[in-house]
Amino acid sequence: MKIYNTLTGRKEEFVPIEPGKVRMYVCGPTVYNLIHIGNARPMIVFDTARRYMEYKGYEVNYVSNFTDVDDKIIKKAIEEGVEASVISRRYIEECKKDMAAMNVRPATTHPLATEEICGMLEMIRTLIDKGHAYVAADGTVYFRTRSFREYGKLSHKNLDDLRGGSRSLLVSGEDQKEDPLDFVLWKPKKEGEPYWDSDWCEGRPGWHIECSVMSRKYLGEEIDIHAGGEDLIFPHHENEIAQSESANGRTFARYWMHNGFLNIDHKKMSKSLGNFFTVRDIAEKYDLQVLRFFMLSAHYRSPLNFSADLMESAASGLERIVTSVENLKFLLGGAKEENLRAGEEELLKEADGFRVEFEEAMDDDINTADAVSALFELVKFANTKADAGSSAAFLSALLSQLRTLADVLGLIVDKKEEMLDADIEAMIAARQAARKAKDFAKADAIRSELLEKGIVLEDTREGVKWKRA
Repeated sequence: MKIYNTLTGRKEEFVPIEPGKVRMYVCGPTVYNLIHIGNARPMIVFDTARRYMEYKGYEVNYVSNFTDVDDKIIKKAIEEGVEASVISRRYIEECKKDMAAMNVRPATTHPLATEEICGMLEMIRTLIDKGHAYVAADGTVYFRTRSFREYGKLSHKNLDDLRGGSRSLLVSGEDQKEDPLDFVLWKPKKEGEPYWDSDWCEGRPGWHIECSVMSRKYLGEEIDIHAGGEDLIFPHHENEIAQSESANGRTFARYWMHNGFLNIDHKKMSKSLGNFFTVRDIAEKYDLQVLRFFMLSAHYRSPLNFSADLMESAASGLERIVTSVENLKFLLGGAKEENLRAGEEELLKEADGFRVEFEEAMDDDINTADAVSALFELVKFANTKADAGSSAAFLSALLSQLRTLADVLGLIVDKKEEMLDADIEAMIAARQAARKAKDFAKADAIRSELLEKGIVLEDTREGVKWKRA
């Protein structure tokens, strides 16, 4: 399997640090609102990469954080008159619901920034002791960027060139910096903000330090893959490398994977342009499996354009696969012969060629676009070769292969049995009874079961409202 490594600018054979095991860190969202479709792309593509590695037999330790302390979270908390933790907890839960609807598997670990402060303080102390960081008069701690000689190796930027365009690194208190390129590791508290005690001042961490610390804690000092959106290459991932390698004295990540930008009708997504969509916005029009299928229709490193026409095309494409699976299930229900009929063994060998094409595509830097094409070829084959005279063994083999390859892509291709309204109301009543009895675990389990069946609940002052997703 080959992976395009942003660090080296070329495809490289993937060789994990420990045979048979993969340590993978993916930068997660800042939880101040519902996630948007730009957030969804890395979630989907790197979940698919993880699935494929597991399909290949690797044991994957997959870590993806939630940034739960940030200026945007604090701003929203002040607007609502609540603690910042109320905002972050709310949107972590909403994010998890959207991930489930997109069939994005939970990470092995979803660390929270606020629960890793001790580790951040420890790493900052190490950086100060090694001369890679310094404390300003007001207690702000800065990373001494020029102390890390390889700074810029990921983004392929030159330090001297960066001096003229360092706006993305600038923060308040620039006059305290030894160099304009130095960035914040720890900053003093402001009125109304959450804060923690430190050796330097009461304050909170800078954004970049959290991922370095979480990665080290849950995956070790050196990891196999670090991934995220292309927009994170500089300065976030560049700063992570500087911090981690300066503190740990070894390579931070062997392979760096970055997905391309998502545009809306060939324009950058922006609230000011009126083309900003949350995942929930899309869920009002489409099953989120369609969004997942759409995201996988292009190579993850390529820019991807989102439009109504392309989503309709994705919906039709996914329906072709689902219809083929339903047709095989229908034929299987009426099949009489259990064993392969004459000629079917050769047909299955031909069908296996599509699996080989699928794997070759995925081995080539997780090329989901070509993998989807191979899946469509298998669908076409199944539609033309399977009929009422096919044996149960032949039909089962085709069905299993379709389901297996679709599952690698995270696509749910078996139609959900639609619940009757009466059954939904009965489960809602049972949930209300559990809540009244303060059996919140049971209430949550009922809600999750309904969500799995495509029923979304909304608790309102007027009672529980529900809708089909």
